[in-house]
Amino acid sequence: MRAQGEPVVSEYVFGPVIRDDGVLFRLWAPRCDTVSLELEGAAIREMERQPDGQFHLLVPEAKPGMRYRFHLPDGLVVPDPASRHQPEDVFGPSELVDLSHYRRPDPIWQGRPWADMVIYELHVGTFTEEGTFRAVIEKLDHLAGLGITAIQLMPIADFPGSRNWGYDGVLPYAPDSVYGRPDDLVALVEAAHQRGISVFLDVVYNHFGPSGNFMAAYAPLFSPHHQTPWGDGVNFDDEQSEMVRAFLIENALHWLEEYRIDGLRLDAVHAIRDDSKPHFLDELAMRVRQRLGDRHVHLIVENEENNPRLLERSGSDAPLFNAQWNDDIHHALHVATSGETFGYYGDYEEAGPALARALAEGFVFQGQVMSFSGETRGQPSGHISPVAFISFLHNHDQIGNRANGDRIMATLPEPALAFAAAIVLLSPQIPMLFMGEEWSSQRPFPYFCDFDEELNAAVRKGRRQELSKLPGFDGEHVLDPTSEDTFRSGILDWEAATSTPGTTWIDRYRQLITLRRERVAPLLPLMDQGGRYVLDGAAIRVEWPLNDGRSYILVANPTDGAVETHMESDLVDVVYAQGEHKPDGLGPWSLVFGIKQ
Repeated sequence: MRAQGEPVVSEYVFGPVIRDDGVLFRLWAPRCDTVSLELEGAAIREMERQPDGQFHLLVPEAKPGMRYRFHLPDGLVVPDPASRHQPEDVFGPSELVDLSHYRRPDPIWQGRPWADMVIYELHVGTFTEEGTFRAVIEKLDHLAGLGITAIQLMPIADFPGSRNWGYDGVLPYAPDSVYGRPDDLVALVEAAHQRGISVFLDVVYNHFGPSGNFMAAYAPLFSPHHQTPWGDGVNFDDEQSEMVRAFLIENALHWLEEYRIDGLRLDAVHAIRDDSKPHFLDELAMRVRQRLGDRHVHLIVENEENNPRLLERSGSDAPLFNAQWNDDIHHALHVATSGETFGYYGDYEEAGPALARALAEGFVFQGQVMSFSGETRGQPSGHISPVAFISFLHNHDQIGNRANGDRIMATLPEPALAFAAAIVLLSPQIPMLFMGEEWSSQRPFPYFCDFDEELNAAVRKGRRQELSKLPGFDGEHVLDPTSEDTFRSGILDWEAATSTPGTTWIDRYRQLITLRRERVAPLLPLMDQGGRYVLDGAAIRVEWPLNDGRSYILVANPTDGAVETHMESDLVDVVYAQGEHKPDGLGPWSLVFGIKQ
């Protein structure tokens, strides 16, 4: 038993602390002189102000399950910014939750090494008809049988309304109640671990959603020091920023420790502006590594700037961040197989060379000017191991940021799609699938949200303007992102998974993932840096050197026509071959992976 008054995690400074002598309620509100606590079944009572702007109140009779909220001097009534559960959505009271009643830490499960990863991105609300954490559990056997080793949940932090992609979250500690209770998420994580599947969570630290965020009313959450696409930037380096940083770093630790989540994907880190040292990202990663160094915990970034600094390895030291989503590989494959060159895809029009460079060196743009943006992008990345890059045919952005959320890759001719799938699953980069990809689902995944009418109207207008320059946009036929029908159109078609075409594709993916596990994954620890590539007409050859003197090699024809080449003549140990192979050339969409001694 804990000592009298001892908190469960003493260094956490946000949210209520359940103690043996009651519950200590806390709110950081430096802009307020007074704050009062409203607790279910009790009179409103004033909290004690601390010198640092924290307000405290110990309530002996408070128990898990009770609801509470805070009253500010101007009459505003707000939930706890570190609320663990919002049963009445973001505008309602918070509920006291004690996760220790549900969590059963597994002393055996310590996660999986990064080289094992085959990631599966999913949106809880559309992954199943029920749209809940519990319903995801029912599909885990399918994923385990496929060979998936990690699921990555799109953001689940509490958002306003009944449906959202998750990037409009405003209460980052609370799993959205539309998906279930906190104990349901605990059950999902435990069920995944029982099947050998890691669980990653997408978190958003670059902005807060436009509705339901009250924290800025009583604390300096934002600062005009930096501007972002969402307005004033999060206060990472201005006055009192140390508490804002602590709020978000503790949030990362909360998911990893309290729920036993195995890793985080940090959304759009290029929009996390911080001129102080250490940078917020470095501090977050260091805190995670220090606290959880005995587990396989993985940190992933989305970084539009293609800055390799966060990914660099130093000798035997593990990197602060394991990997980055690599849009360049996606874009090159997309252009090669679909022929679409609208919008930013135009910068990848020379798809063969772009694909070869992305596979060999990580980034295609390493300081060159992108025509689409008119700005330089990226830095040299060939010195970084291939496992620092995550490749994919689909993700939520590349589907959902098309006007109608269509999966253009799923409509490709079978040879082209099979070629692209083999590239992603058998190249050294860490592969990621998007839900339903394994049966070539035709179901769209459009952007959707659910705000009040005024904000819905603004979203509809802004969405049309935003997408007007992006691939797949049709100004006359844009889905209404605020409509429930739009949301329901994206619910996954599991019935298609049992059709003959669906099972055929599932078998193909299973075989490729098995081959990756048996032949490719053992090579990854031997790859300390990127590779090199050569071109022979339309054919490409990529070599990834192994530190034992061998090389892992890909020779491919990323076109729909035959090519003449002798670039595969020295491959003896063939790992996988697809398409037509002749002594003097390759047929359309043909490739071979092999090992050269």
